[in-house]
Amino acid sequence: MIQCIILEDEASAVEILQGYIDKTPFINLLGVYESGLDVPPSQLQKIDLLFLDIQLPELNGLSFLKTLHQPPKVIVTSAFPGYAIEAFEEAVIDYLVKPYSYERFYKAIMRIREQTLTLKKDKNEQLFLYADKTIYKTTIEDILFLKAEIDYVKVVTVDKQILILDSLQNWEEKLSEFNFIRTHRSYIVNLDKIEKVSGNQVFIENTIIPIGKTYKEKFIAVLKN
Repeated sequence: MIQCIILEDEASAVEILQGYIDKTPFINLLGVYESGLDVPPSQLQKIDLLFLDIQLPELNGLSFLKTLHQPPKVIVTSAFPGYAIEAFEEAVIDYLVKPYSYERFYKAIMRIREQTLTLKKDKNEQLFLYADKTIYKTTIEDILFLKAEIDYVKVVTVDKQILILDSLQNWEEKLSEFNFIRTHRSYIVNLDKIEKVSGNQVFIENTIIPIGKTYKEKFIAVLKN
């Protein structure tokens, strides 16, 4: 669970951000503050993430950030894109220009999640996948295979197919700790779900998955081991 606070003095902006946080299952909001001077130091030690506005009373957001000795991860939320360079110089994770959509918010949050949480070698590890304005929960164990679809990845589980905006290479890295292997430039398969291998094809349930020449030697070696 990502623990966060909001530092924002505009009520409408707070309302939108709170709504986005409430619909995201792996974020917990600990507090909302209008000024950096109101944030208790003890609160900053408890959080993983700070949503930070630029235009704040008494002390602007970036000035406040510079006062922190060990700042949390920061996502800037501002109506002024001109501060972006200065913000990234302060190592913020992302910069959201108001008004921003939930899709854009979720993309920023996933960057935080990937940096904050490390997938453990647990087949029951929960994954939250965002597609079609919906968050789907699944587990590592339930994934049958993944297929590249141009700029998307189709995640095929035992009971659904989820098309997400991502790359197969990114998923290959994410699943490197688990029992998954790439069989083709367009496919990653769960070794535990393979029913049989025949020639240059892998059979998983009702799907026939090709084995590419580039990947065959490694794939066969893994099977033998």
